[in-house]
Amino acid sequence: MSAGRRTLGFSWPVLVALAVLAAPRVVLHDLHLVEEGRPAAVLLAVVPLIGWVAAVLWRRPPRPFLTVVVIGAIYGVLLAVGHQLLWDEAFGATGPRLGDIDPRAQEVILRVAAVFSSLATGVLTGVVAGAVAAVLSRFVIGRQRPARTTPGRRR
Repeated sequence: MSAGRRTLGFSWPVLVALAVLAAPRVVLHDLHLVEEGRPAAVLLAVVPLIGWVAAVLWRRPPRPFLTVVVIGAIYGVLLAVGHQLLWDEAFGATGPRLGDIDPRAQEVILRVAAVFSSLATGVLTGVVAGAVAAVLSRFVIGRQRPARTTPGRRR
């Protein structure tokens, strides 16, 4: 068993698959197919997080908070890649500007800022969902777990 699976409760491909659940929102948002605040956008933002929490409650990893933060970080990477690939579709010819700076330098600065913003968004999303998962794991699932015993010890 890998160290990641022991600590996080899932294999890396499963962690990536869970993060991918949130990827359609990135694509649909950048292509302007869903509008912010509309029911579809809310569902695309919330349902994957519910899936992350549900997976953790079902699998019961030893560190549910860390598991969901890792999923969120992977999602942040997917978010960054998605925004970079769909940059022109998202902004068109009139992308964001930074005043009188050379347009090529502006694009580099804005793209780098978008990467950091995406990574931060993913991690913070994981922190919030991870906190929910940790609380639910402790108070909902934790009561159903049998007490752990150390080998060689009797209770």
